[in-house]
Amino acid sequence: MDPVVTVGLDGSPESLAAARWAAGQAERRRLTLRLLHAWPMLAPEPTRLPAEVDQNYWAKRLVHNARAELQARHPSLTIVGNLVADDAEHALLQAASESEMVVLGSRGLEPVASYFLGDIGMPVVSRAARPVVLVRAGSPGTEQEPISNDLGGVVVVALKLHGPCDDLLEFAFTSAAALGAPLRAVHGRSLPLHAHVPWGVDHDLTERIRKEAHTDLLQVLRPWREKFPQVIAADSVRLESPARAVLHAAADAALLVVGRREHRPALAPHLGGVASAAVHHARCPVAVVPHG
Repeated sequence: MDPVVTVGLDGSPESLAAARWAAGQAERRRLTLRLLHAWPMLAPEPTRLPAEVDQNYWAKRLVHNARAELQARHPSLTIVGNLVADDAEHALLQAASESEMVVLGSRGLEPVASYFLGDIGMPVVSRAARPVVLVRAGSPGTEQEPISNDLGGVVVVALKLHGPCDDLLEFAFTSAAALGAPLRAVHGRSLPLHAHVPWGVDHDLTERIRKEAHTDLLQVLRPWREKFPQVIAADSVRLESPARAVLHAAADAALLVVGRREHRPALAPHLGGVASAAVHHARCPVAVVPHG
């Protein structure tokens, strides 16, 4: 199979917004766009029945209408439809193993279980082998608006500075290059208790912490700046909680990229604090990238 961007369709405004965003990404990355609709009750193909008795009619129409709209907006993009008679979560996880990324619609600040297709979105985010991007309706590139090659904003990537992060930075820099956007690497670090003094904070200590973190951040970014010289990459160290630092930095972002540990302790949450805050509260599309 050719490299693809897969988007999950369920007919909701959020999934259609995700499809529009995914089409723009697939075109910029010169990839095929796959529109996936999964439902266990789909009948085996071919049915070759009149519409009034074809139980797949509405599923076919859903994919057909989305494909027609996207093809009109992106005439040169290769788009394929995919109807799968399977549980949506299983189908999307399988699709993730075959895709450069999976794109899902997000309903924003509602409870985490309300993401795409009921309660399957978060299991996909937390288990997919490849990056999963959550897109809200209203994000740049998701409406039926004139197509623009400049979505504005920056690509923000959240970095912890400990442990491997190559997969995260590869995705972030590749995305920035595809969008023609600058990149902003953000590291948030809460001050230790002993940095607080009766009159505020110990400025000498906080400055030392900031400089040490900035040195580490520059070292992590150096090879990627060399590999992607066309991407203007800024770095930012914020002495506040990592989640708050990332959300502040992403206020004007075209895309926020956060990491997810592939191997977390059995009783640990599926997502870390930064990724969880991002998928709940960030206004821009959020890419959750699995890494070691």
